[in-house]
Amino acid sequence: MRLSQRAQSAEPFHAMAFGEQAGRLEAAGHRVIRLGLGEPDFGAPPAVRAAMREVMDGRPLPYTPAFGLPALREAIAGFYRDRHRVTVDPARIAVTPGASGALLLAAAATTDPGDEVILADPSYPCNRQLVETFGGVVVTAPTTPGSRYQLDTAAVDRAWTDRTRAVMVASPANPTGTSIPFAELVEVCRRAEARGAWRIVDEIYLDLADPSPDGVPPRTILTADPDAIVINSFSKYFGMTGWRLGWCVLPPVLVPAVERLAMNYFLCASTPAQIAALSCFTPASLAVCEERRGELAARRAIALAGLAEIGLPVPVPPDGAFYIYFDVSATGLTAWEFCRRALAEAHVAVTPGRDFGASTAESHVRLSYTASRADLEEGLRRLATFVRSLPAQP
Repeated sequence: MRLSQRAQSAEPFHAMAFGEQAGRLEAAGHRVIRLGLGEPDFGAPPAVRAAMREVMDGRPLPYTPAFGLPALREAIAGFYRDRHRVTVDPARIAVTPGASGALLLAAAATTDPGDEVILADPSYPCNRQLVETFGGVVVTAPTTPGSRYQLDTAAVDRAWTDRTRAVMVASPANPTGTSIPFAELVEVCRRAEARGAWRIVDEIYLDLADPSPDGVPPRTILTADPDAIVINSFSKYFGMTGWRLGWCVLPPVLVPAVERLAMNYFLCASTPAQIAALSCFTPASLAVCEERRGELAARRAIALAGLAEIGLPVPVPPDGAFYIYFDVSATGLTAWEFCRRALAEAHVAVTPGRDFGASTAESHVRLSYTASRADLEEGLRRLATFVRSLPAQP
């Protein structure tokens, strides 16, 4: 018996591996400050938790349609209408097991062996694995602080070949927490569409983004490119990471094919999670989420100030999500060694750039400011002590 080449070649998600090591330290009696994983500490809004308790009363919980409960798809369409001022037909919305399920469907529906998909470097590592699962070729376009670590038209043009079939963009992005300027995103999508390529836009952090410098609220790409494939999730803005519930908005041409794929891959998303998620869209729950968005902004300010005081530069301050991507080059350590030693010596978990691409793999570290203010401040104090303990660099 042998493992498939796919299974043998899959890279681990190092953020999770560092999380497991943190768990072992905690089991040994150490208090670890977890600033590694993108997991808000708030949990789901109270009304959603109450709805889940109610639905788990012993009633039958049968499969839903493959694309999810019609009422939930209507509620998501209403969210786009009320928050983003764009009309989305609920028939184009597929409810999925997390955003990961949505990304899986998007890759399956658009990628054949040999097809090239352009992604930013750095970017979320699992997207690369999903493209490669279906025989696609990942073309990573190195980005710079000047482009906010985001794809721009110049980077896409340099990466483009006659085999390019899709461009995948995340805004705001993981690991950097930075957004692509909306006009630039629109132009990237326009050029890709003109060349016959799919546009896959990950918006799972969109509702945690700051307004633009001119005060305009964050905008979904659907306002400019209604045929883009848009990925979203209940994990981040709604704080429901472990509930594993997400969605995608599909162009009409993809709906029948993706529905068949969804039936075969996972039948449907969790029925009780879908029922409870209906309570996300009440005025009370949305007010809770907005309050938490403000709290995350306050935590971001604490983290940025703390890193500056330590002397760990942040080349591009984030404007969304809940990540900060900082440069550890001046410490004399690689990013991997910095994270390994910070966890072992200071009991602070952060994530090395190796997860996210080649261009910043050895120089940058991701910090997630989803921990409480008290834990965040304690973690920064520990990192300061750790950095001060390192030999001075020339």
